[in-house]
Amino acid sequence: MEPEQVFSEYTPLSDGNSEAFKFCPACGSRLALETVAGRSRLRCSSCRYVHFRNPTPGAVVLVVDGDRFLLCRRRPPSRWGGKWCLPGGVVEWDEDFITAGIREVREETGLDVEIESILTVTSNFFDTTTHTLATVLLAKVIAGTPKGDDHETDLVRWFSPADELPDLAFEGDRHIIQRYFERPFDGAPVDPRFARHGPRGGGAGGG
Repeated sequence: MEPEQVFSEYTPLSDGNSEAFKFCPACGSRLALETVAGRSRLRCSSCRYVHFRNPTPGAVVLVVDGDRFLLCRRRPPSRWGGKWCLPGGVVEWDEDFITAGIREVREETGLDVEIESILTVTSNFFDTTTHTLATVLLAKVIAGTPKGDDHETDLVRWFSPADELPDLAFEGDRHIIQRYFERPFDGAPVDPRFARHGPRGGGAGGG
């Protein structure tokens, strides 16, 4: 299976200039479309602030135990509620992406994991308001028992590659799972200083 790293759930793709953004966050004046650096962008008519809209960085984690992998069911009424996905989420402003992956797994599954490698990076175009750039990490469990949380997930289960996959929220997850188990590979190494440290407070290089 060839690598696939761009997943789009709608066409044509939005350029990010939404009518929801009308006023400058710096001075409050009205924004207007102008050509900036070769693209149409929202720019402040007063202070000249440019509203750059960029994809949101995220971390997605394939947690593997031998020939098993972990999936979470998203809790209704959250977005994609009732569907399954790999654990993951948005990288916080003060986080590195490895710590974000560890935190998201802990929050969504109750498990502590060690990040072993970087498997791939994907661009995900979900809808006109949600574009993400996700680093996909491979991890193993070091402690804990799988369980849902009170916010995002209501069920966590181990699956085998031979199982029929449940209804998945994201097509990218299906590809990640199928490609890994079709041809397991080590991936790119991660900085070992960060592979186990928890969210915030672990500090850069925390053990």
